[in-house]
Amino acid sequence: MFGMLAPCPSRTPDDLKPRWMGHFCGLCLELRDDAGQLARLTTNYDALALSVLVEAQIGDEADSRHAGPCALRGMRRQTVATGAGPKLAATASLLLASAKIRDHVDDGDGFAARRGARGLAGMTSNRLRTKAIGLGESIGLDVEPLVAAIAGQRAVEADFGPDTALTEVTAPTEAATAELFAHAAVLGGRPENAEAFRTAGAAFGRLAHLLDAAEDFDEDAARGAWNPLAATGTGVEGAMPLVRGALDGLRTALESAALLDRTMTALLLDRYAHHAVAKTFGSTCATWPRADRREYREYRERRRSRDHYDHDRYRPEPRGFFSGLCAFTVLCCTCQMCCRDHYEGPWSRRRRSGCCRDGCDCCECDCCPCGCD
Repeated sequence: MFGMLAPCPSRTPDDLKPRWMGHFCGLCLELRDDAGQLARLTTNYDALALSVLVEAQIGDEADSRHAGPCALRGMRRQTVATGAGPKLAATASLLLASAKIRDHVDDGDGFAARRGARGLAGMTSNRLRTKAIGLGESIGLDVEPLVAAIAGQRAVEADFGPDTALTEVTAPTEAATAELFAHAAVLGGRPENAEAFRTAGAAFGRLAHLLDAAEDFDEDAARGAWNPLAATGTGVEGAMPLVRGALDGLRTALESAALLDRTMTALLLDRYAHHAVAKTFGSTCATWPRADRREYREYRERRRSRDHYDHDRYRPEPRGFFSGLCAFTVLCCTCQMCCRDHYEGPWSRRRRSGCCRDGCDCCECDCCPCGCD
């Protein structure tokens, strides 16, 4: 599972946990039905925002159905979202996965660096893009401009110069997410919300891009990879004004939209978004000085390594595609990805947290709107 809007179970109201799981399972099942079982690997937390936005405009009349037992939710039954919302979310998930794989193919890194894997990865990327285009057509969404916007990201990076602003680098991502959000207004039967959603989508795209760049900053520097924050000289700390502006813009735009139920939009696009910023940059509290980011990251790594292997002495090599797929199958069938506090990622072998775990590393402050109170 990918995305910045990862669930925070210990901070999520109990009455909203089934609703979040309903959207999550609705997206997963939509990917299975429209693109095959393996497409469920592309499930993206951020895409759930689209399903939530569609439901928020429809209210209690939103489509849903009862799904049977599934290993990922401990063999429990679940009421899941259906209809246009999950289809839009699935389209976004497939597009994002296709673009991610294509980046690895073009750069020749990651799993695409392995002998014989590059061609397979390229075919997988093309297949996911084709599925996304077909799924988008079924809900009246023209996906080709989105594909062009995503492809334009690499062109922007290739033409990058010393005078290129960071906002120019994030512009293609903003454009793609803006159109996806705007289409949620159409599917929700509220075309008057399109402009507000488009603004919210642009802010969300900028936020996601900056968080991803900040999260990968140290790793990219270590392996000499291109990073927008380093290339523009902005740095992680220098990106904070843009991050705060994106958060404010996202909230303001959604407040101006006509919604029947704001509960889930506030959970994902306000609380979870602030939580994602706090995890990446450290505390966002204004009344306390933010700790040095490097010290915070070292502290977080020490916490992750407790009761586990010593990361300084042992860093397991990532698994290949097929061995990772076997590990993924075992994790799913034993419910570890859902119910275990922590587990080893099937491909990266990094420490991951189960989506239904009881613990959470949210900040504990009461002085900021980070949604962790």
